[in-house]
Amino acid sequence: MLQGKSASVMFNFRSPSFKQLGLERDKLSDSELVDFMLKEPRLVRRPVVRIGDRVYYSADKSVLEGLVG
Repeated sequence: MLQGKSASVMFNFRSPSFKQLGLERDKLSDSELVDFMLKEPRLVRRPVVRIGDRVYYSADKSVLEGLVG
């Protein structure tokens, strides 16, 4: 789903779940971010939408309507 991008594009750093962890964003590797998302799904930026070859993370309604409309 990351399509060669950094895991940070899919990670929800604004989530209360992340804030509770008390971790420093800049010190986390991609593999650590993926591990956290697997353990706590609320850390994934939503919605995650796949259209054709592209994946969109946390796209708002107007963006999604433009993509499918």
